[in-house]
Amino acid sequence: MMLEIEALTCAYDSGFILQDINFKVENKEFICIIGPNGSGKTTLLRAMSGLLKPVKGRVLFESRDIGKIGFKELARNIAVVSQGLEIAFMRVEEFVLMGRIPHFKKLQLLETKTDLEIAQRSMDLTDTLRFRNRLMSQISAGERQLVFIARALTQEPKLLLLDEPTTHLDITHQVGVLNLIKRLNRELAITVIMVLHDLNLASEYCRRLILLKDGKIFREGAREDVINYKTIEEVYKIAAVVQKNPVSGKPYVLLVATE
Repeated sequence: MMLEIEALTCAYDSGFILQDINFKVENKEFICIIGPNGSGKTTLLRAMSGLLKPVKGRVLFESRDIGKIGFKELARNIAVVSQGLEIAFMRVEEFVLMGRIPHFKKLQLLETKTDLEIAQRSMDLTDTLRFRNRLMSQISAGERQLVFIARALTQEPKLLLLDEPTTHLDITHQVGVLNLIKRLNRELAITVIMVLHDLNLASEYCRRLILLKDGKIFREGAREDVINYKTIEEVYKIAAVVQKNPVSGKPYVLLVATE
């Protein structure tokens, strides 16, 4: 088992955000966390990455309490792609190479030949090698998202956590990023947990979904069991029709205007 979430409760100064969260993640799974704004999606991701200490409960990574694993060891196993992460005046290759820092030996200051080869392979996988010498500020939003993923891959993680990787991207880049993540999950056997707002993208790419509402798991399971009109209307408070995508056969949400 890659990850086990047991009775997880998390809070900020404003109050409780997550309450009594329980689920397990097997090796090589590709899971999507969905839910309305403020339901606790990003908070759950932060807790799973070890960045947020729970008030109660625990997160187990490969049967070990994540709170008792050192930062460098954790970073060698879990990579996070989050919003707002950018160093504008750093070259793309320099930014990607930051993913090797958790693997540096004591007193190591510079990248080794192996570090450079791993970074180059990660950029090759994400199609970012072609602009390796450009500044982060000189590439598009879609290209930056690919660079963030390249840096995460350079950590050589077992688990990849992504917080809204398609935000602010046009549909072409959305599909490109999600196709890449799916390929990494399949070909490199990386376990993936991803937060998404777009229900149709979540349904199309993830076999298993976790739907949060008010800091609790409202429903969890196969896409067909989570994406249905009753659930969508109850959680999101909107009128919706759910049909099968005529090509893929997966659930597809159609919004209904009420005015």
